[in-house]
Amino acid sequence: MILAGDLGGTKTLLGLFERVPEGVRSVREQQFRSRDHGTFEAVLDSFFRAGGAKPKLMAACFGVPGAVVEGRSHATNLPWTLDEGALSRATGAPVRLLNDLQAMAYGMLCLGPPQLRVLQAGTRPRLQGHVAVIAAGTGLGEAMLYFDGQQHHPVASEGGHADFAPQDDDEIELLRWLRAKFNGHVSYERILAGPGLTNVYQFLKETTGYREPEFVAQRLAQGDPNAGITELALAGRDPLCERALAMFSRVYGGEAGNLGMRWLATGGVFVGGGIAPKILPLLEKGGFLARFRDKGRFTPLMESLELSVSLEPRTALLGAARYAGRL
Repeated sequence: MILAGDLGGTKTLLGLFERVPEGVRSVREQQFRSRDHGTFEAVLDSFFRAGGAKPKLMAACFGVPGAVVEGRSHATNLPWTLDEGALSRATGAPVRLLNDLQAMAYGMLCLGPPQLRVLQAGTRPRLQGHVAVIAAGTGLGEAMLYFDGQQHHPVASEGGHADFAPQDDDEIELLRWLRAKFNGHVSYERILAGPGLTNVYQFLKETTGYREPEFVAQRLAQGDPNAGITELALAGRDPLCERALAMFSRVYGGEAGNLGMRWLATGGVFVGGGIAPKILPLLEKGGFLARFRDKGRFTPLMESLELSVSLEPRTALLGAARYAGRL
Protein backbone atom coordinates (compact mmCIF):
# COMPACT_ATOMS: atom_id res chain seq x y z
CA MET A 1 0.00 0.00 0.00
CA ILE A 2 1.03 3.59 -0.71
CA LEU A 3 -0.07 6.63 1.29
CA ALA A 4 -0.41 9.95 -0.49
CA GLY A 5 -1.57 13.38 0.59
CA ASP A 6 -2.41 16.80 -0.79
CA LEU A 7 -2.05 19.33 2.04
CA GLY A 8 -3.65 22.74 1.62
CA GLY A 9 -4.40 25.83 3.64
CA THR A 10 -8.13 25.04 3.47
CA LYS A 11 -8.37 21.27 3.16
CA THR A 12 -6.15 18.20 3.27
CA LEU A 13 -6.86 15.10 1.20
CA LEU A 14 -5.29 11.75 2.12
CA GLY A 15 -5.52 8.52 0.18
CA LEU A 16 -4.37 4.92 0.29
CA PHE A 17 -3.33 3.46 -3.06
CA GLU A 18 -2.16 0.10 -4.28
CA ARG A 19 0.33 -0.47 -7.06
CA VAL A 20 -1.04 -1.89 -10.29
CA PRO A 21 0.64 -2.49 -13.67
CA GLU A 22 -0.64 0.82 -15.07
CA GLY A 23 0.49 2.82 -12.01
CA VAL A 24 -1.56 3.19 -8.82
CA ARG A 25 -5.22 2.64 -7.92
CA SER A 26 -7.16 4.38 -5.15
CA VAL A 27 -8.34 2.20 -2.25
CA ARG A 28 -9.59 4.79 0.26
CA GLU A 29 -9.61 8.59 0.38
CA GLN A 30 -10.68 11.07 3.05
CA GLN A 31 -10.81 14.87 3.24
CA PHE A 32 -10.09 16.96 6.34
CA ARG A 33 -10.42 20.64 7.25
CA SER A 34 -6.78 21.58 7.72
CA ARG A 35 -7.25 24.22 10.41
CA ASP A 36 -9.22 21.81 12.60
CA HIS A 37 -5.92 20.04 13.38
CA GLY A 38 -2.92 21.50 15.17
CA THR A 39 -0.43 19.22 13.40
CA PHE A 40 -0.34 17.06 10.32
CA GLU A 41 0.38 14.06 12.53
CA ALA A 42 -3.06 14.60 14.10
CA VAL A 43 -4.60 14.38 10.60
CA LEU A 44 -2.73 11.10 10.00
CA ASP A 45 -4.03 9.68 13.28
CA SER A 46 -7.62 10.51 12.31
CA PHE A 47 -7.14 8.94 8.90
CA PHE A 48 -5.69 5.72 10.29
CA ARG A 49 -8.40 5.44 12.96
CA ALA A 50 -11.13 5.87 10.34
CA GLY A 51 -9.71 2.91 8.43
CA GLY A 52 -9.76 0.55 11.40
CA ALA A 53 -6.26 -0.91 11.38
CA LYS A 54 -3.11 0.97 10.47
CA PRO A 55 -1.99 -0.34 7.08
CA LYS A 56 1.48 -1.65 6.29
CA LEU A 57 2.93 0.91 3.91
CA MET A 58 5.60 0.63 1.23
CA ALA A 59 6.05 4.39 0.87
CA ALA A 60 4.35 7.72 1.43
CA CYS A 61 4.48 11.07 -0.33
CA PHE A 62 2.81 14.34 0.64
CA GLY A 63 2.41 17.53 -1.37
CA VAL A 64 2.81 20.44 1.07
CA PRO A 65 2.00 24.16 0.70
CA GLY A 66 5.47 25.60 1.08
CA ALA A 67 9.12 25.20 0.23
CA VAL A 68 10.73 21.84 1.07
CA VAL A 69 14.37 22.20 2.13
CA GLU A 70 16.42 19.18 3.26
CA GLY A 71 13.30 17.15 3.93
CA ARG A 72 11.55 19.80 6.04
CA SER A 73 8.81 22.32 5.34
CA HIS A 74 6.96 25.01 7.24
CA ALA A 75 3.52 25.21 5.64
CA THR A 76 2.90 28.68 4.18
CA ASN A 77 -0.73 29.09 5.25
CA LEU A 78 -0.82 26.63 8.16
CA PRO A 79 0.92 26.36 11.57
CA TRP A 80 2.37 22.97 10.58
CA THR A 81 6.00 21.92 10.48
CA LEU A 82 6.64 18.78 8.47
CA ASP A 83 9.73 16.59 8.60
CA GLU A 84 10.37 13.52 6.47
CA GLY A 85 12.12 11.68 9.32
CA ALA A 86 9.34 12.27 11.85
CA LEU A 87 6.66 11.35 9.33
CA SER A 88 8.55 8.20 8.38
CA ARG A 89 8.46 7.12 12.01
CA ALA A 90 4.76 7.97 12.25
CA THR A 91 3.83 6.01 9.13
CA GLY A 92 6.38 3.20 9.32
CA ALA A 93 7.47 3.81 5.72
CA PRO A 94 9.87 5.95 3.69
CA VAL A 95 8.37 9.43 3.25
CA ARG A 96 9.03 12.15 0.71
CA LEU A 97 7.74 15.69 0.90
CA LEU A 98 7.07 17.56 -2.32
CA ASN A 99 5.99 21.14 -2.79
CA ASP A 100 2.25 20.97 -3.48
CA LEU A 101 2.74 22.25 -7.02
CA GLN A 102 5.40 19.60 -7.65
CA ALA A 103 2.80 17.01 -6.73
CA MET A 104 0.17 18.71 -8.89
CA ALA A 105 2.58 18.89 -11.82
CA TYR A 106 3.29 15.18 -11.54
CA GLY A 107 -0.44 14.51 -11.34
CA MET A 108 -0.99 16.26 -14.68
CA LEU A 109 0.68 13.24 -16.28
CA CYS A 110 -2.20 11.10 -14.99
CA LEU A 111 -5.00 13.11 -16.60
CA GLY A 112 -6.89 12.08 -19.71
CA PRO A 113 -8.94 14.20 -22.14
CA PRO A 114 -12.14 14.14 -20.01
CA GLN A 115 -10.23 15.70 -17.12
CA LEU A 116 -8.83 18.61 -19.14
CA ARG A 117 -10.36 21.64 -20.87
CA VAL A 118 -8.11 22.77 -23.70
CA LEU A 119 -8.06 26.56 -24.10
CA GLN A 120 -5.44 26.53 -26.85
CA ALA A 121 -4.56 23.38 -28.77
CA GLY A 122 -1.15 24.61 -29.87
CA THR A 123 0.90 22.92 -32.57
CA ARG A 124 3.22 20.76 -30.48
CA PRO A 125 2.58 17.25 -29.09
CA ARG A 126 1.35 17.27 -25.48
CA LEU A 127 3.99 16.28 -22.92
CA GLN A 128 6.81 16.07 -25.49
CA GLY A 129 8.97 18.60 -23.70
CA HIS A 130 9.11 20.57 -20.47
CA VAL A 131 5.72 21.26 -18.85
CA ALA A 132 4.70 24.31 -16.80
CA VAL A 133 1.96 24.26 -14.14
CA ILE A 134 0.33 27.25 -12.46
CA ALA A 135 -2.45 27.05 -9.89
CA ALA A 136 -4.36 29.80 -8.11
CA GLY A 137 -6.25 28.74 -5.00
CA THR A 138 -5.66 29.66 -1.36
CA GLY A 139 -2.25 30.79 -2.64
CA LEU A 140 -0.52 30.87 -6.02
CA GLY A 141 1.68 27.92 -6.91
CA GLU A 142 4.03 27.37 -9.84
CA ALA A 143 6.08 24.35 -10.87
CA MET A 144 7.55 22.59 -13.87
CA LEU A 145 8.14 19.09 -15.15
CA TYR A 146 11.64 18.74 -16.58
CA PHE A 147 11.66 16.34 -19.55
CA ASP A 148 14.85 14.31 -20.02
CA GLY A 149 13.73 12.84 -23.34
CA GLN A 150 12.08 9.80 -21.76
CA GLN A 151 10.30 10.85 -18.58
CA HIS A 152 9.28 13.94 -16.62
CA HIS A 153 10.70 15.07 -13.28
CA PRO A 154 8.80 17.54 -11.06
CA VAL A 155 10.68 20.69 -10.05
CA ALA A 156 9.38 23.06 -7.37
CA SER A 157 9.46 26.84 -7.25
CA GLU A 158 8.11 29.70 -5.18
CA GLY A 159 7.34 31.70 -8.30
CA GLY A 160 3.97 32.82 -6.94
CA HIS A 161 5.88 35.15 -4.59
CA ALA A 162 7.85 36.80 -7.40
CA ASP A 163 7.36 40.52 -8.11
CA PHE A 164 4.12 41.50 -9.83
CA ALA A 165 4.76 43.19 -13.20
CA PRO A 166 1.85 45.39 -14.37
CA GLN A 167 1.17 45.59 -18.10
CA ASP A 168 -1.32 48.47 -18.48
CA ASP A 169 -2.30 51.68 -16.73
CA ASP A 170 -4.96 50.04 -14.53
CA GLU A 171 -2.47 47.45 -13.33
CA ILE A 172 0.12 50.16 -12.62
CA GLU A 173 -2.43 51.84 -10.35
CA LEU A 174 -3.24 48.47 -8.79
CA LEU A 175 0.46 47.98 -8.01
CA ARG A 176 0.62 51.38 -6.31
CA TRP A 177 -2.50 50.59 -4.26
CA LEU A 178 -1.12 47.19 -3.21
CA ARG A 179 2.27 48.64 -2.31
CA ALA A 180 0.55 51.00 0.11
CA LYS A 181 -1.60 48.20 1.51
CA PHE A 182 1.27 45.73 2.04
CA ASN A 183 4.09 48.16 2.85
CA GLY A 184 6.21 47.63 -0.23
CA HIS A 185 6.70 44.28 -1.91
CA VAL A 186 3.82 43.05 -4.08
CA SER A 187 3.90 39.48 -5.37
CA TYR A 188 1.64 37.84 -7.94
CA GLU A 189 0.00 35.97 -5.05
CA ARG A 190 -1.40 39.27 -3.74
CA ILE A 191 -3.61 39.20 -6.86
CA LEU A 192 -3.75 35.62 -8.10
CA ALA A 193 -5.17 33.82 -5.08
CA GLY A 194 -8.49 33.69 -3.29
CA PRO A 195 -7.80 36.80 -1.17
CA GLY A 196 -6.24 38.45 -4.23
CA LEU A 197 -9.57 38.76 -6.03
CA THR A 198 -10.93 40.66 -3.06
CA ASN A 199 -7.86 42.92 -3.20
CA VAL A 200 -8.62 43.71 -6.84
CA TYR A 201 -12.28 44.41 -6.07
CA GLN A 202 -11.43 46.71 -3.14
CA PHE A 203 -8.91 48.57 -5.29
CA LEU A 204 -11.49 49.22 -7.98
CA LYS A 205 -14.14 50.23 -5.47
CA GLU A 206 -11.85 52.74 -3.77
CA THR A 207 -10.30 54.24 -6.90
CA THR A 208 -13.41 54.49 -9.10
CA GLY A 209 -15.81 55.90 -6.51
CA TYR A 210 -18.27 53.12 -7.32
CA ARG A 211 -21.22 52.98 -4.94
CA GLU A 212 -21.58 49.37 -3.95
CA PRO A 213 -25.24 48.26 -4.13
CA GLU A 214 -26.73 46.92 -0.93
CA PHE A 215 -27.34 43.46 -2.37
CA VAL A 216 -23.64 43.22 -3.31
CA ALA A 217 -22.52 44.25 0.18
CA GLN A 218 -24.86 41.67 1.71
CA ARG A 219 -23.60 38.90 -0.60
CA LEU A 220 -19.93 39.67 0.07
CA ALA A 221 -20.59 39.64 3.82
CA GLN A 222 -21.94 36.09 3.58
CA GLY A 223 -18.98 33.75 3.89
CA ASP A 224 -16.12 33.97 1.38
CA PRO A 225 -16.21 37.36 -0.42
CA ASN A 226 -14.12 35.94 -3.28
CA ALA A 227 -16.83 33.41 -4.05
CA GLY A 228 -19.39 36.20 -3.90
CA ILE A 229 -17.45 38.39 -6.35
CA THR A 230 -17.08 35.44 -8.74
CA GLU A 231 -20.75 34.49 -8.51
CA LEU A 232 -21.99 38.04 -9.13
CA ALA A 233 -19.51 38.60 -11.96
CA LEU A 234 -20.34 35.41 -13.86
CA ALA A 235 -24.06 36.09 -13.47
CA GLY A 236 -23.61 39.63 -14.81
CA ARG A 237 -25.27 41.13 -11.74
CA ASP A 238 -22.66 43.74 -10.81
CA PRO A 239 -20.32 45.65 -13.18
CA LEU A 240 -17.58 46.16 -10.60
CA CYS A 241 -17.44 42.45 -9.79
CA GLU A 242 -17.25 41.77 -13.53
CA ARG A 243 -14.42 44.25 -13.92
CA ALA A 244 -12.52 42.80 -10.95
CA LEU A 245 -12.78 39.24 -12.25
CA ALA A 246 -11.75 40.36 -15.76
CA MET A 247 -8.62 42.05 -14.35
CA PHE A 248 -7.86 38.95 -12.27
CA SER A 249 -8.21 36.82 -15.41
CA ARG A 250 -5.89 39.01 -17.48
CA VAL A 251 -3.16 38.99 -14.85
CA TYR A 252 -3.57 35.22 -14.46
CA GLY A 253 -3.18 34.68 -18.20
CA GLY A 254 -0.13 36.92 -18.30
CA GLU A 255 1.63 35.05 -15.52
CA ALA A 256 0.71 31.68 -17.05
CA GLY A 257 2.41 32.89 -20.22
CA ASN A 258 5.42 34.12 -18.23
CA LEU A 259 5.80 30.66 -16.73
CA GLY A 260 5.51 29.01 -20.13
CA MET A 261 8.31 31.22 -21.41
CA ARG A 262 10.56 30.78 -18.36
CA TRP A 263 10.44 26.98 -18.66
CA LEU A 264 10.16 26.92 -22.49
CA ALA A 265 7.18 24.64 -21.89
CA THR A 266 6.89 22.97 -25.28
CA GLY A 267 5.13 20.04 -23.59
CA GLY A 268 2.27 22.31 -22.53
CA VAL A 269 1.12 24.76 -19.88
CA PHE A 270 -1.45 23.44 -17.40
CA VAL A 271 -3.66 25.52 -15.13
CA GLY A 272 -4.67 23.81 -11.88
CA GLY A 273 -6.08 24.90 -8.55
CA GLY A 274 -9.60 25.50 -7.37
CA ILE A 275 -10.29 28.85 -9.04
CA ALA A 276 -9.82 28.09 -12.76
CA PRO A 277 -12.62 25.50 -13.10
CA LYS A 278 -15.05 27.94 -11.45
CA ILE A 279 -14.34 30.72 -13.95
CA LEU A 280 -13.96 28.63 -17.10
CA PRO A 281 -16.50 30.68 -19.11
CA LEU A 282 -14.36 33.77 -18.56
CA LEU A 283 -11.08 31.98 -19.28
CA GLU A 284 -12.47 30.68 -22.56
CA LYS A 285 -13.72 33.99 -23.92
CA GLY A 286 -11.99 36.75 -21.96
CA GLY A 287 -8.55 38.32 -21.76
CA PHE A 288 -6.84 35.29 -20.18
CA LEU A 289 -5.76 33.73 -23.48
CA ALA A 290 -4.95 37.06 -25.11
CA ARG A 291 -2.59 37.98 -22.27
CA PHE A 292 -1.09 34.47 -22.28
CA ARG A 293 -0.10 34.94 -25.92
CA ASP A 294 0.92 38.61 -25.73
CA LYS A 295 4.70 38.27 -25.42
CA GLY A 296 5.93 40.62 -28.13
CA ARG A 297 8.43 38.93 -30.44
CA PHE A 298 7.68 35.58 -28.77
CA THR A 299 3.93 35.65 -29.44
CA PRO A 300 4.28 32.98 -32.21
CA LEU A 301 6.00 30.68 -29.71
CA MET A 302 3.19 31.19 -27.18
CA GLU A 303 0.60 30.42 -29.86
CA SER A 304 2.33 27.07 -30.46
CA LEU A 305 1.99 25.89 -26.83
CA GLU A 306 -0.94 23.85 -25.59
CA LEU A 307 -2.80 25.57 -22.74
CA SER A 308 -5.20 23.44 -20.69
CA VAL A 309 -7.18 23.68 -17.45
CA SER A 310 -7.31 20.69 -15.10
CA LEU A 311 -10.88 19.79 -14.11
CA GLU A 312 -9.69 17.08 -11.69
CA PRO A 313 -9.64 18.32 -8.07
CA ARG A 314 -7.50 15.31 -7.03
CA THR A 315 -4.61 16.09 -9.38
CA ALA A 316 -2.05 16.77 -6.62
CA LEU A 317 -3.11 13.66 -4.68
CA LEU A 318 -2.71 11.51 -7.80
CA GLY A 319 0.68 13.06 -8.39
CA ALA A 320 1.87 12.35 -4.85
CA ALA A 321 0.68 8.75 -5.18
CA ARG A 322 2.45 8.33 -8.50
CA TYR A 323 5.67 9.77 -7.07
CA ALA A 324 5.46 7.48 -4.00
CA GLY A 325 5.12 4.54 -6.36
CA ARG A 326 8.57 5.35 -7.71
CA LEU A 327 10.29 5.36 -4.31
